[in-house]
Amino acid sequence: MRFASRALVQTWWFELVLPRFGLSALAARSRLKRVQKLARLFHDLAADLGGLMIKVGQFMSSRLDVLPPEITRELEGLQDEVAPEPTASIIAQIERELGIPLERAFASFETTPIAAASLGQAHRARLTPGIAADVGLENVVVKVLRPGIEDIVAVDLAALRRVGRWLSKVRLVNRRADAPALVEEFAATSLEEIDYVREAGNAERFANDFADDPRVAAPLIVWERSARRVLTLADVTAIKVSDVAALQAAGLDPNAVAAELARATFQQIFVAGFFHADPHPGNIFVTPAEPGAEHDFTLTFIDFGMMGEISDELREGLQQFIFAVVARDARGWVAATQRLGVLLPSADTVELERAVTALFDRFGGMGVAELQRIDPRELEAFARQFSEVIRTLPFQLPESFLLLIRTISLISGVTSALNRDFNMWDAVDPFARTLLNGGGQSTLRSIGREAVSIASALARLPQRVDALATRIDRGELAVRSPEVEQRLRVLDASLRRTTSAILFAALLIGGILLRSTDEVLGWVLIGASALPLVHVLAPWRMR
Repeated sequence: MRFASRALVQTWWFELVLPRFGLSALAARSRLKRVQKLARLFHDLAADLGGLMIKVGQFMSSRLDVLPPEITRELEGLQDEVAPEPTASIIAQIERELGIPLERAFASFETTPIAAASLGQAHRARLTPGIAADVGLENVVVKVLRPGIEDIVAVDLAALRRVGRWLSKVRLVNRRADAPALVEEFAATSLEEIDYVREAGNAERFANDFADDPRVAAPLIVWERSARRVLTLADVTAIKVSDVAALQAAGLDPNAVAAELARATFQQIFVAGFFHADPHPGNIFVTPAEPGAEHDFTLTFIDFGMMGEISDELREGLQQFIFAVVARDARGWVAATQRLGVLLPSADTVELERAVTALFDRFGGMGVAELQRIDPRELEAFARQFSEVIRTLPFQLPESFLLLIRTISLISGVTSALNRDFNMWDAVDPFARTLLNGGGQSTLRSIGREAVSIASALARLPQRVDALATRIDRGELAVRSPEVEQRLRVLDASLRRTTSAILFAALLIGGILLRSTDEVLGWVLIGASALPLVHVLAPWRMR
């Protein structure tokens, strides 16, 4: 809380107070160093506190829609590896959760963890003969939550919710993002990650989605040795998916692994509608197939604490988005982003629609080869202009959309590591068609709703045209122009400086005249004239 208070006060001073005195250039000049320093300080704070704060840093480092890259780059260095919990505490946690002594629960248990994270850690173990015979395996991995982690998470979330409420009252922030919603989004994800029963259910649902696909798998859950804070699953350790040398040594083609990984990812997103949202290389193993098998290898996913789901509403929003892109319909594109929840209700979409129209007119329908032939300076100039428009809008990515982008980004990085020339978007075509087809009934419902919407709009059209004509007759029609608004803001600033100049002259002359009769008051007025003088001169000095 002390860190958050200091950061907010600093931001308030530089971003709100100084600009009121004409020192906005000074604030802008030091902004980059200030935010980088704050990010570094939070990095150190998170590493010191552990618990949920490390997760906060990782979560925010992926929020490129909310934070500038200068902050996300500083936070990317946060690692989820921390010192392991004392062995005695872990054993006590296991025995408390399973209700039996450790020596009865497992035939053997390695006290040295194979991985230690901020929320829990993992140990290798062997099942007792009876359980092993029932489930058909012996070697397992036991994931154990750190004792007391729920209390730590509750305290951390309480602090974050308070900070979120503070930020929601700051106009500079609430116009750009919904801070309390971001906190709740993060809280929901974090609470899911400390519920191993939920994670086990996610793993089984994922396995069922690929039950008929021998190329994708998930570890078997040993329910007899699992509880809310302890999760026992089959030890599926194999070749790390990004280990090209190991894949080649095992006789596997990295290009084929990349293609299969892309296919499995889009199968999750577009067909199953339930996808692994943290597919970094440490969470995917490649197991070579047995001799004579129809396939060369199996991709095994682990760690199902963070999962994403494509709801019917999101699916239909994506359909509308794709339809708008295909039709080069800027207004439809903006409407789709609003329907997906990307744009906050306060967004002024006039300039965005204009920019998207220019984008479609200039680059719509071009293939990659055609884009490569365009002058890079033109692309850079357009990208800069488009980015400026985006930055002025209050938008944020809904959790489902964020997880979707995170998943595709991580998989894209892995496939590129396996094959630098691999274009994973070539694998999306059949699944994009599935999304567009929507499984028959979904498409019919979507078309039906769209038809009702169009019919409703047509029915209201005469009334709206009549209302528009009435407003024109009365002189009540308002036309918005961002360029004119910008010029008015510049004019307003100029008038403020002129007012300050007049005030400066009045105070200075008054002080000089009063010195002969009241020296104290005269000097007070002369001294007071310095403040409006700063307002007049500072913007010119800072340019």
